[in-house]
Order: sequence, then C-alpha cells, then structure tokens
Amino acid sequence: MSEQEQSRTEVIRLYVDGYIKQNVAAKRMGLSARQVRRLAKAYRLHGVKGLIHGNRGKASNRKIRDEIRLRALSLVREFYYDFGPTFAAEKLLEKHGINISSETLRQWMMSDGIWKPKGKKKEQNHPMRERRPRMGELVQVDGTPHDWFEGRSGKCTLIVFIDDATSTLLDLQFYPTEGTQGYMEGLRRCMKAYGRPVALYSDRHSSLTVNAADAVSGEQLTQFGRALKTLDIEHIKANSPQAKGRVERANKTLQDRLLKEMRLQGISNIEEGNAFLATYMEQHNRKFAVLPAYDEDAHRPVLHDDEELDLIFSKHHKRKLSKNLALQYNNTIYQVNIKGIGYAMRGTTITICEAFDNTVTLLYQGKPLEYSTFKRGEKVPDPVSEKGINQAVEQALMKQSQRTNYKPKIDHPWRKSINQKRTFLSGRKEDISTLR
Repeated sequence: MSEQEQSRTEVIRLYVDGYIKQNVAAKRMGLSARQVRRLAKAYRLHGVKGLIHGNRGKASNRKIRDEIRLRALSLVREFYYDFGPTFAAEKLLEKHGINISSETLRQWMMSDGIWKPKGKKKEQNHPMRERRPRMGELVQVDGTPHDWFEGRSGKCTLIVFIDDATSTLLDLQFYPTEGTQGYMEGLRRCMKAYGRPVALYSDRHSSLTVNAADAVSGEQLTQFGRALKTLDIEHIKANSPQAKGRVERANKTLQDRLLKEMRLQGISNIEEGNAFLATYMEQHNRKFAVLPAYDEDAHRPVLHDDEELDLIFSKHHKRKLSKNLALQYNNTIYQVNIKGIGYAMRGTTITICEAFDNTVTLLYQGKPLEYSTFKRGEKVPDPVSEKGINQAVEQALMKQSQRTNYKPKIDHPWRKSINQKRTFLSGRKEDISTLR
C-alpha cells in the first residue's frame, strides 16, 4: 500500500466504526462525500484490500511492446551508444521510424546500463542577463578547439557566430587553428547574409584584442579590431566565459550534436565538414532558435563594395617610403612606380594590405599604387605558438612526404659559416685569368 492508501485506511475505519461523520472523513482525505461512501463500501466488503487500486501490479494497457523496446535498445547500442536520450530519441524517429519519448528512452537506457544519470550541478552565482530585444544588436563569437572528427582527422577549431537575441547560428566554419583569418572571413559571410551588426561580443583571444600593455607594434588594435572599427561595429570584450554564456552553451551543444551528426554522415576532414555545416545550421536553428522580443532587425546595410571589403578584411601594416620610393616588407623590396620624380611621396607612410592568399596591395591616401618587387635573401621563419604547432608539423609532414629523395648538397649556402660572404643576384663569373 502507498502512504496515501495507508492514511485513508485509518480515516475510513474511523468512519465505518462511527467515530467520525461523513463530512469530516471527506475533509480529512480531500475527497467528496460520494467517494467516501464508495471507499466505505469497498472496505466493508473486502477489508483493507478494497482500498488498494485494482490495477496495482498489472501491466498498463498503454505499455510499449517488448519487441519495440528491444529493437530501440539494439539500435542505440549499435549506432547511438554515446548519444543523450533526447538526441537518441530524435534519431530513432528520424532514421528508424520508432516514436518514443525521450524520458521513456532514458529509463530504458538507464536500466540497460547504456546511460548514467548526471549528478546535479552545484549552483553558481551567475546572474542572468536578458537577451537583446532585436536581432543584429549583439553577435557573440568564439572559437572552440576540439577533436571534431574523433581521430579520423587532426584536431581543428570551429569558429562560431551566434545572435544574442534569437540564439540563431549566423556562421560556422572549421579552421586548422583559431586566428584572424577565421574571424574575418566569418564576419564577412555574416555581413553578406544579414548585414552589419551593432556590436560584437568576444573573449580576449590574442587575435581579437591587444592584451599586452606595451605591445611591440605599438598598436592598440588587432587586425580584426581594426576591421571592426573601419566597419563601425562596436567590439565588446568579456571578462569571463560565463559572461558570453550564449555562445558557450552553443559550443557545448555543437560538441555533442554536430560531432555525432558528422560521424553518422561519415565526414572525416575539414573540407567535408565545412560543406556539411550549412545543412546542419539550418537544422540547428529550426530546433533551438527563438523569436526576438521585437520584429525589427537591427542589422545595418553594408556600405563598402566587394573590392573595399577585400582590403578591409586583410592584414594591414605601415611602412615609410625611402627617397627612391621603395619599401621593404616580408623580405621583399617593393618599388613604387609613378609618373614623374615623386618628391611629395618621399618619407610618406604607406599601408600594406596583405590578403590571406598572400596578394599584396599598397595603399596611399586610400588609393592603390602600382609597384615592382625584388626578392631578398631567405627570411628566418617566424616563431610558432603552441596553438599552431600541430598545424606546422602537419605541413612539414606533407612537404617532406612529397620529396622523400630530396638530398641537399653538402655545400648548400645555408650550411656556410656565418662569416663567409654570400652573394645574391650576382652576375659575376669566376676570374679565369692565368696572370697572377
């Protein structure tokens, strides 16, 4: 008997024996007078057993058949062994036509040892912030390094752009490492699809903000920050991961659902993954996106044309022209070609715009200049951070695999002593005269 049935037994016994009246018994049990009479009749006929529900111990008429339960668990063990009950229930309906609730599947998976319930998290004091009322007012952005292909390919980073008002995924793209290129290209795709947002919310990654007070370059903006300033997009930095909870929760969902969707689709590298992301974003937004408080869209039109955007979304560097209108950048001499002597341009500052495909444009007062290039000696490689070392090793493996029989001569110029003179671009021949 349940506790409720035990307490009702005492009340019904007192009523049947005449110690309390019908209305008092009804009030104590929270039932109507009619129900009290019905229970009293059952008590007189069958005793305490008459107060126990008649279906106790019997199988429900709505119970799911055992063959359906066994088939569902078999499919979960074969294909969805590490899926959560909600996600697994969606896939059973989508792929196999088995329509069961996520709670029912959760109970089956727990009893079968496939799923272990998660412990209750310790509550933390992170005050909730209301969503922005309009789409396009605030876009949260983050890069999440992860083993997205579960060992089928190397680790990479997913760059995520998400709208704060609606939780709509605006852009997803895989990149080998988290860096300026991923954020610039992602923002450009968002602008092409939606327009310019009012503000961008990010963490303090070195690609997004200058963290050193005395940065070597002296600039207070990163390349990405400079692009945002040019486009009139406010850049807001978060002090903690919890502050940008919208994109952090999206990352957690993506590491669960996107990873398993790619496994089911047989996707094993960045190229295949990027081709699949558009389809996944549509599915994700259909399930998780919400309506904004106001229907008005806060995105603004893009004022720059494609050629100007190409220059904005590139790496900018400043150099001064010499007296002969030349400058040096990335171990290359750039000679500006203009009509006339060009006295006015001597000593002026030129902006070098280097695209991610290594195309270089020289800008003077916002206009491109014609130039010629002259190569110098080989440049010492730049140091690689710990975030990019895996990509550097992969590139070295690919390069070396293409020239397995490559054997430099023992007197190659890079093996010469540092004190030995090395001549570049020299047309002199050895003196073969026999006169001494």
